[in-house]
Parts: sequence; structure tokens; C-alpha cells
Amino acid sequence: MSDSEEECPERQLKFVVLGDGTSGKTSLVTRFAQETFGKQYKQTIGLDFFLKRITLPGNINVTLQVWDIGGQTIGGKMLDKYVYGAQAVLLVYDITNQQSFDNIQDWYNVVKVVNKESKTRPHVALVGNKIDLEHLRTVKADWHHQFCQRNNSSSHFVSAKTGDSVFLCFQRIAADLLDVKLNKAEIELSQSVVKADIVNYSQEPVARTVNSPRSSMCTVQ
Repeated sequence: MSDSEEECPERQLKFVVLGDGTSGKTSLVTRFAQETFGKQYKQTIGLDFFLKRITLPGNINVTLQVWDIGGQTIGGKMLDKYVYGAQAVLLVYDITNQQSFDNIQDWYNVVKVVNKESKTRPHVALVGNKIDLEHLRTVKADWHHQFCQRNNSSSHFVSAKTGDSVFLCFQRIAADLLDVKLNKAEIELSQSVVKADIVNYSQEPVARTVNSPRSSMCTVQ
């Protein structure tokens, strides 16, 4: 280990990703952690766990523990335990699916209950996914911003499919938690868009997430 690495201790942050099934949570997380986009819709059972190391300005190394929570766990007994101890909670919805946005309040209510019990408040981020389908949008951007204002949450719009602003979303949240300022050049660099495969939801079979050598993951059922 070099002297510079010793001077910059590793930081760890727990990010929990919540939202309805098919809102694109798993695609968002795998785009960030593994830089891939799956062709199949993959229902997350229980949770998937990812690790991703990033470097913030000032040579600050941060390992993000990203917990991808299954959409069917909204009424589950384990949900509060998954959320407990998180430094950040990402509430993800599909901008083309009104119901996924309407249900965000239910997910946020779970977070508020856990906050009350633990007496801590994580950074809450509202994430509108699938902006590559802007022409099919049903959730007005004003509704998104109103939710953020009411609940003092940060605002993000991303596309897991193209990669648009995905890394920037996680980077901005981590930077905010650690009081690190991002300059304009760093923000523009993090907004890069990559080519994505076409997804056929009606024909492709359901499959689980496949490990990539680029990051670590385990599955809990």
C-alpha cells in the first residue's frame, strides 16, 4: 500500500434501493455496479447485494454497499431490517408507470418508521428511471419535484438502459454524504451515455443476476 493510500482511509456507505418491481431497480444497480444492462427482466427475491468502489475528489475512496430490495417486500417483516443503518435510500420509480410513482409514498413511509425507531435520517433520493422513454412519460416532472420539496429529498433522473446519469446519481449522493463538492467537469464526465441492448419483456425468460468480475454480489433469499 502506498503512502497516499494510507493517508486516505477507505470509507463505506450503505445504500438501499427501494421501489416497485419492474421500476428498474436491479437494472439501475447493475448498470452502476457492473456497467451492464440485462436483456431479461429479473425479479429480485428478497435482496441482492452489490459492492462498488468509487473515488471522489480529493482522492477519497468510498466503497458503496448497495442493497437492491425486491419490490414484493413492501409488506415483508424483513424490510425494516434491510433499511436500518442505511446512509442513503434511493426511491426508484418508472417515469412511464404512474402506479410505480404513486407507490413511492408507501415505500417512503417505511423509511420514516425506521428513521423514527433509529433516531437517524438517511439521505433520501427520488430517482425517476427510464428517461430514455421520455416520449412515453406519464409521471409529470412537477410531481417528482413536489415530492422532493415536501420530503427534503434529492432529485435524480436516470436511464439504466443507456447509462444516462446513473453513475452521477450515486456519485452525487455519496459526495453529499461526505461533504465533497463536485465540479462541473466531474459532473459532465459522470453523465456519459453508453449503448444498451434492446429489452424484450414479453419473450425473454425470467433469470437471476449473473456475477461479473468487475464487482462483488451475493443474494439473500
